[in-house]
Amino acid sequence: MNDQLGAEPPIPEVVPPDTAGEPHKGKYVAYYRVSTLKQEQSGLGLDAQRETVQSYLNGGKWKLVGEFVEVESGAVQVREQLEAAKELCLKTGATLIVAKIDRLYRDVEFTAALMKTDIKFVACDMPHVSDLTIHILAAVAQEERRLTSERTKAALARLKAQG
Repeated sequence: MNDQLGAEPPIPEVVPPDTAGEPHKGKYVAYYRVSTLKQEQSGLGLDAQRETVQSYLNGGKWKLVGEFVEVESGAVQVREQLEAAKELCLKTGATLIVAKIDRLYRDVEFTAALMKTDIKFVACDMPHVSDLTIHILAAVAQEERRLTSERTKAALARLKAQG
């Protein structure tokens, strides 16, 4: 307790750091992806991704120079909106930002290819991970994509068998 004023000292404002430990600064391009039209129409997944990005960027001197939304499976290798987001990053020197790493790719090869470009990117759910961790997470996302596909096919086969 502060004896002079009779009140607790103020709690300092916490500013989320960027990957260098500094408050966020610079330019960002946001990429949001959902897998189905139903997910897009509900808006819940996209809203959650936007909220995650905004929360992560809260504080610092930054500018969101673009937002790109895609409705596409994580298995699809060439995505029009992601390519446009990457082009804008290269053109403006911005960092590509996603709510979660699996919103980028669910494929190890394509995640590795992105890492070899001049495009900086950050996933809000794990902003301080190493390249090794990104590769491991991409492998996990790829396996989850495969398992999701298997579960979906099995569920559809059961429904078809039931008439």
